[in-house]
Amino acid sequence: MEKEDYAMVLDFLPYGYPMGKRTSSIAQAIGLKTLVLLELVPRRGIQLVQKEKVYIGPEKRDKIYYIAGKVPSDKLTETAKIQLQEFIENFVGEQEKRFIDFFNNAQPINTRLHQLELLPGFGHKHTEEVLNARKEKNFESFADIKARVKSIPDPRKAIEKRLMEELLEKQRFNIFVK
Repeated sequence: MEKEDYAMVLDFLPYGYPMGKRTSSIAQAIGLKTLVLLELVPRRGIQLVQKEKVYIGPEKRDKIYYIAGKVPSDKLTETAKIQLQEFIENFVGEQEKRFIDFFNNAQPINTRLHQLELLPGFGHKHTEEVLNARKEKNFESFADIKARVKSIPDPRKAIEKRLMEELLEKQRFNIFVK
């Protein structure tokens, strides 16, 4: 399992969870490599801010005392969900090549289901159109996909929606989040 070195703070609760038994501060964050939702305990007296990048690797940590574990999606605060949405939009934009490679290399999961069909709005018909278009030439960008396969939903938005679904809901098949 790949270890995280950095996380981005989604929400900081200086007095812990409301109605929680502990009153120590807690931060909800997302790992920058594996996109895992984490609960972090900051060092005493440290105040964290939203969108702050913090070191959580094996060396000495300056702001984080320890990682309390994964955050169950139902425990995620509304603020954290809003920040998560923004993070995902930026992440997909920054990692466009990674997601274009997904469109160029997606494979069938079994005889009845293709990885592309797991994207919101992509049915069997859209999947066939994408597969036919990529046989001619690999895709180079989201704009290229949209231009060559006219009838499909916005590929970037579909990826963003799928990432949110994989992070917040239990999925039978995960494509992007381990």
